[in-house]
Amino acid sequence: MAFAKRSLVVLALAVSVSYSASAFNPGALVRNAAGNALLGGKQPQVLKRAEVSTPTALALSSTGGAKAKPVEEPKGGNVFEALQVGMYFALWYLFNIAYNIYNKQALNILDYPWTIATIQMAAGIAYFVPLWILGLRKAPKLNASELKTLIPIAFCHTGVHVGAVIALGAGAVSFAHIVKASEPVVTCGLNYLLLGEVLPLPVYLTLLPIIGGVAIASMKELSFTVLALASAMLSNVSSAARGVLSKKTMSGKKIGENLDAQNLYAVLTAMSTLILIPFMLGLEGLGMFKSLGELVATGEYTKKGLATLLALGGASYYAYNEVAFLALGKVNPVTHAVGNTIKRVVIIVASVIAFKTPMSTGSIVGSSVAIAGTLLYSLAMNASKKK
Repeated sequence: MAFAKRSLVVLALAVSVSYSASAFNPGALVRNAAGNALLGGKQPQVLKRAEVSTPTALALSSTGGAKAKPVEEPKGGNVFEALQVGMYFALWYLFNIAYNIYNKQALNILDYPWTIATIQMAAGIAYFVPLWILGLRKAPKLNASELKTLIPIAFCHTGVHVGAVIALGAGAVSFAHIVKASEPVVTCGLNYLLLGEVLPLPVYLTLLPIIGGVAIASMKELSFTVLALASAMLSNVSSAARGVLSKKTMSGKKIGENLDAQNLYAVLTAMSTLILIPFMLGLEGLGMFKSLGELVATGEYTKKGLATLLALGGASYYAYNEVAFLALGKVNPVTHAVGNTIKRVVIIVASVIAFKTPMSTGSIVGSSVAIAGTLLYSLAMNASKKK
């Protein structure tokens, strides 16, 4: 019953994300407490990707935005710049690995993905609000109309996170990231349906190894569950829709004041927290907090230990996204694409080691093919932007 209820909610949220996107259509520790829009009649046309002149649209675009302004790689003589870039990438990987491990540990102990997702999203507020209050970062200023514009993007942002959390709880971390590697397929589909954008043939050809690799990995995955697959795909659809909406609503436009990439992410975090709270209460109520008390009463866990685990999950979630923006601004798109591909491999390997997750030969082959496909896709996209 609980499984069916969650599956329905995942489906409903996926529909709401798709509906939100169509509104912008230009033609219209270890387990276990709970067991393991069409184009409006327009003919599609081959388009050059719309210029994304703002860092906010670029940062949230799932494909890295449009033709980005070239960023020079650190020259050999600039040791400080090279060290800074290296530090950003190291922290990006470190925080991402930490988040996936803390998140999976929490979900193994407490089978309350919506509550955990809400806590993790809300944790970011404790980071950026003090920065605004103390004047360490300029606070964004948005009127009601501008906030309304961001609501569909915030729903997509919510779907990205909650889909990933449910997927991590329902299956192996490695499997969730293998499925999430198929996001470019969804992105190409939404770009065509909502923006009428037809990409060069080499870009579409790179989707074949992604689709094939994910299919092989899914068939051979030892911990495969339909819920994990559906939730990871919800995260993909939401991320792709978020990128399309960001390009459509913010490309070449100025929204509010002081709304750089980090502040936009902060605003979306606050809005997503407000969106998640009623979902959490409706689906899980305050059951997790009752379970926390019961777990502490068994003596197996301490209240401080469980609270620390949840706090670390939330802190590392926001931290890796914050550092990702910093890394994106320091390197060119190709370097970022390669770094993002390596990051996924590192996370899969780290999770397999941390949780001793068995992977079949088919799963290893499938994941390797899919991840290689995402790298080829990123390189093909960057090559098409230069034409």
